[in-house]
Amino acid sequence: MSDVIVAGVGMIPFTKPGASAPYHEMGTEATRLALADAGLGYETVQQAYVGYVYGDSTCGQRALYHVGMTGIPIVNVNNNCSTGSTALFMARQMIASGALDCVLAVGFEQMKPGALGSVYTDRPSAFEEFDAAADQLIDAPGIPLALRYFGGAGLSHMKKYGTPLDAFAKVRAKASRHARNNPLALFRKEVTADDVMNDQVIWPGVMTRLMACPPTCGGAAAVLVSERFADKHGIGKEVRIAAQAMTTDTPSTFQAGDMMQLVGYDMAKEAASRVYESAGIGPDDLDVVELHDCFAHNELITYEALGLCGEGEAGKFINDGDNTYGGRIVTNPSGGLLSKGHPLGATGLAQCYELTRQLRGTAGPTQVEGAKVALQHNLGLGGACVVTLYKRH
Repeated sequence: MSDVIVAGVGMIPFTKPGASAPYHEMGTEATRLALADAGLGYETVQQAYVGYVYGDSTCGQRALYHVGMTGIPIVNVNNNCSTGSTALFMARQMIASGALDCVLAVGFEQMKPGALGSVYTDRPSAFEEFDAAADQLIDAPGIPLALRYFGGAGLSHMKKYGTPLDAFAKVRAKASRHARNNPLALFRKEVTADDVMNDQVIWPGVMTRLMACPPTCGGAAAVLVSERFADKHGIGKEVRIAAQAMTTDTPSTFQAGDMMQLVGYDMAKEAASRVYESAGIGPDDLDVVELHDCFAHNELITYEALGLCGEGEAGKFINDGDNTYGGRIVTNPSGGLLSKGHPLGATGLAQCYELTRQLRGTAGPTQVEGAKVALQHNLGLGGACVVTLYKRH
C-alpha cells in the first residue's frame, strides 16, 4: 500500500446541544469546506464514508445530497466515539489498495445535553458484557456509565502508580491553555489546575466536572486522494497518511481485571505498535499528537499506551511539561475533546483537520513549530481504536 494524500479538510465550530444547525446542514457545510480546501468539485468524489452515532439510517445521504447527487456509493458508519476515524480508515483503505483515487470521509453529530445513554431499550445493549465487568471492578453506584468507565481507568492508574488526582487536573488545565488559541474550540476560557480541583466533584477522589468533556454538536470532513490523482489535478501533496491501524477488543479487555484494559488501553497500544512498525518510526519521532481525551483520565493513560512515555511515567511526563509547547511532544494543540467538545461522529475527522493544518504549517496560533510527523488516536468503547500517522512530505 502506498501513502495516501490528504487533499482537503474542513471543520465547523462545535456548539452546545440545542445551539447547532441540524445534522445534515453541519455535514453539508463541513463537506463543502473540505472540497474547497482541496480545490475539487463533488463530481470528482468516487465514494463517501459518512460517520454519525445518533441518527437513523442513511443520514449520510441526507447530508451529501445537498452537496451533489452523483449516484456514488455512500456508506454510513457507526463505531461509537471512533466513528469519524473509522470513516477515515475505510476511505484510506480504498485509495491505498488502488481501488479508487478520490474518497470523501465526513462525520457529524447532533447531540442532546447530558450523559450518553442507550437509544434502544427493547434489546440487549452492546455494552452488557462491559457493564458486567465494570460492576465487578468498580463500586460506584449512581455514577453515569461513561464516567464510571474512564474514571475507573484513572483510579486504576492511581492505585498502580500512585498517580495523584491533580495530575488529571493538570491535563485539563493544559487543554484550556491550548484551546485559548483555537477559534473552533467551544470552551476557550483558561483554567488552572486549582480551578479544576475546586470544581464540582462528580466522583469523590476520582473526578471533578472539568475533567470530563462535554457533549457537543459539530461536523468535519476530509478528502483523500491518490498520488496520481493529486498529480493530475495539481493538488498539493504536503500531507500524507503514512500508516494507519484499527483494532478491536481482545480477550485481555475482560480477562485482565483492570479498568484500563476495559476502556481500550491494549487496543490503543496494539494499534500504535502496528503504525510505528509500518512507518518505520517510534514515538520519539513524533512532533504533535491529537489523542482521545474524552476524560482527562483517558489522556493520561493514553500517553503510556501510545508510548509517549513509559508505563507509570505519565505523571512525570505531565509535570515535566513534555505534553505541551516547549516539551517533547505537543498533545492536543487544538484543546482536545476536553475543550472542543465531543460530537461523536465528527471527533476523529476534527483531529484529522487539526493535524493536517499542523503539518501544512497553517495552524495559526496553535501551530507546533516545525511539525513534520503527527499521530492521531481515536477510541470508541465497545470497542474500536484507530491510530493514524501523518507525515509532511
